[in-house]
Amino acid sequence: MNAPTTLVCWKCGSNLSDIADSIDRNDVCQKCQAEVHVCKMCEFYDPHVSDSCREPIAESVNNKERANFCGYFKPKPSAYQPTDSLAQSDALAHLNALFGESDKTESQDSTQEEDKLSDNERAQQKLNDLFSSD
Repeated sequence: MNAPTTLVCWKCGSNLSDIADSIDRNDVCQKCQAEVHVCKMCEFYDPHVSDSCREPIAESVNNKERANFCGYFKPKPSAYQPTDSLAQSDALAHLNALFGESDKTESQDSTQEEDKLSDNERAQQKLNDLFSSD
C-alpha cells in the first residue's frame, strides 16, 4: 500500500493539508494566497501538449494560474516545481558577460568617464571600443 502523498501549493510549495480533502474553486494557499483550483495544480496539466491539458474533452482555460470551473480537475501532489536559482544565476552571468556587463565596477568607471564626454565623443568612443582589437 502506498503512503499518502502530501499536497503542496503549486506556487510556493507550502503544505495544503487543511484543504487537501476537497479543493473548492475558491480555496487559496494560506502562505502565498495563490488560488489552488488551477490548471498548474492539476494532474492533467502538461505544458508540452495542446492547450497544456492531457484531458481531451476538457474545455480550454486561458489563464493556467487562475481558478477555473474545470470538472476534470484532479489535484497533483507534485505540482510545485522550485526554480533552480543556481542555473538562473549562471544564465544571468553568461548574459552579462555576453553584453559586456560582467564587472559592475568596470561599468561604473566607464560611465563616469562617459559623463565627462560630449555626445559625439561618447559615440566615437563606443565605436572605437566596438572595433578595437584588444
